[in-house]
Amino acid sequence: MLVNGKWHKDFHPVQSDDGEGGFVREASKLRNWVTPDGSPGPTGTGGFKAEAGRYHLYVALICPWASRTLMARKLKGLEEVISISILDPRLTPRVWRFGGTPEAMPNTDADPLYGAEYLYELYLKANPAYTGQITVPVLWDRRSETMVNNESSEIIRMLNSGFGDLANNGIDLYPDELRHEIDEINDRLYERFNNGVYRAGFATTQNAYEVAVHDVVDSLDFLEQRLEEQDYLVGNRLTEADIRAFVTLIRFDLAYHGLFKINLRQVREYPNLRAYVRRIHGLPGIDETVDVEHIKTGYYSIEALNPAGIVPLGPETIW
Repeated sequence: MLVNGKWHKDFHPVQSDDGEGGFVREASKLRNWVTPDGSPGPTGTGGFKAEAGRYHLYVALICPWASRTLMARKLKGLEEVISISILDPRLTPRVWRFGGTPEAMPNTDADPLYGAEYLYELYLKANPAYTGQITVPVLWDRRSETMVNNESSEIIRMLNSGFGDLANNGIDLYPDELRHEIDEINDRLYERFNNGVYRAGFATTQNAYEVAVHDVVDSLDFLEQRLEEQDYLVGNRLTEADIRAFVTLIRFDLAYHGLFKINLRQVREYPNLRAYVRRIHGLPGIDETVDVEHIKTGYYSIEALNPAGIVPLGPETIW
């Protein structure tokens, strides 16, 4: 991580804990918003007007938080409006490294804007005194040469409504009439499921691990039951709640079940969840946001959890 613009500590999955061995995730710090007219959003400062070709999205296909922004970009038809760079999925001592080199994994990119080797260089470009973890996704403004936002939940809402007529407004991932229920589902799933898998994998005490695992399994049961008589989580239509659930579900059997030791259940054992993952994966363009090799190789590159660096063989799909 960086402290006052200086490299302070090499990557370790446990950023901080709650004093009882429970994993605590650092809150994202760069929270500006793109809006149709450039006015300020809910947080941060204004000046980030929706314009084609102005913004660039840095992502890693291992990362569920980054992948949900890729899903929103696809669903909203913003591929020609917002360019992307895919980082190497293997975690290094300085975290995210750009691809496009002979030693990089396929389907990765060099930095097209500044020729950076590591993503942290862009954090320093945005703020030479930055203190914090280096995370994806990053939404970057080419014009002002700074970072707009590195919080995925906010980026997907920007992609949904912040780009106005540049986006496909035939789909609304956060419709007014469903917002309360979407927020309830998001709140129900975030700490127990989306972050719960990390709370289990990065727990440093037995009790913290067991609490997290049971939270995750309870969430799987909750989702299975909710999908008993409907295809999607809220209003029986695709919303951001489905995006947020899908990115964790698609990684579960590939990585979390084994590496994170959440081995009481697998998604493949739940008929409704298995059909749900297939349904969303089958939406136009969504398969392009899922790379099984990036997911498996990236997670199993975490040395603190897998010192031998062994990537397990199959299964490679649950759909």
